[in-house]
Amino acid sequence: MRGNQLARQWRLIQLLARRRFGVGLDECAAELECNKRTVYRDLDALQYAGFPVTSEKRDGRVFYRLLESFELGEAPFTPDELIALAMSEDLLRGLAGTVFHDSIHAALAKIRASLGPELTGFLARLRESFRVLPGPHKRYAEASDAIRALNEAVLERRTVRIEYTTGRTGETSVRDLDPYRVWYRSGGLYVIGRDHKSGEVRTFAVDRIGKAALSEARFEVPADFDFEARTASAFGVVAEPAEPVRIRFAPRWALYVQEHAWHPSQRFAKTEEGAVELAMEVGLGDELRGWVLSFGAGAEVLAPDSLRAEVAAELAQAGQRYR
Repeated sequence: MRGNQLARQWRLIQLLARRRFGVGLDECAAELECNKRTVYRDLDALQYAGFPVTSEKRDGRVFYRLLESFELGEAPFTPDELIALAMSEDLLRGLAGTVFHDSIHAALAKIRASLGPELTGFLARLRESFRVLPGPHKRYAEASDAIRALNEAVLERRTVRIEYTTGRTGETSVRDLDPYRVWYRSGGLYVIGRDHKSGEVRTFAVDRIGKAALSEARFEVPADFDFEARTASAFGVVAEPAEPVRIRFAPRWALYVQEHAWHPSQRFAKTEEGAVELAMEVGLGDELRGWVLSFGAGAEVLAPDSLRAEVAAELAQAGQRYR
């Protein structure tokens, strides 16, 4: 496989860099767990890529090494770490224009600069072979100032004044927020904290924050605030009281549903007809209802009755539109 070849060649680079006086073909093959013909091909590939591989004969044996002028780089990266670097920019593409994306981009540029031209080219080859294509995500280029202010507010425990547009009504209001944590989930950035206007701990979508200004007021995160526990029952982002939910998926969706981790509490049971039933304990809300509706006729809510009725009503209204 292409990935195995690149990882093996990177191990060969490290071996040659460590052994300044050269390494024999047999030792290379043993170290890389491959045959000598494969080592020959890898050495040719490295030379073609610009690595200064040279050979010399001593006592009837051929030894390969890198010219003394070659530097491996300041950081001894492993193949897995290089692959992670090659993929990291793709993973953060959804945050383009924000401090998160820009900072990792700048850090990677510094790392590439320290690697030298040969390793930089090798890293580019890795990136061509391992790619991450992010799914649907929100756009944050225009929210970079708000994100920066929220980050500072979280780190410095300072209240921030935000202009927030509610998703359902489209109304914009100004409110003070004590931000406890910023996190990324399902293609979106969110902030959770105490909303001074309601006096409650609430979650806000960062892309709906028009402006954010730091204040001089300080706050302390309550000792009983447990982010993991609070979000454990949430199917998506909004935390609500957990209830037992059961959904039956048609055979054409069975494999797809079982392949994914939807919630930590999920349990699957197959039926004789090839369908699959999903049981979990989650909060009932718009996110769960929208997710069920995304399967159309392929999903049937078995419990609770309230969710079943809501989904049935939505499907009935949708059917009316297509008549």
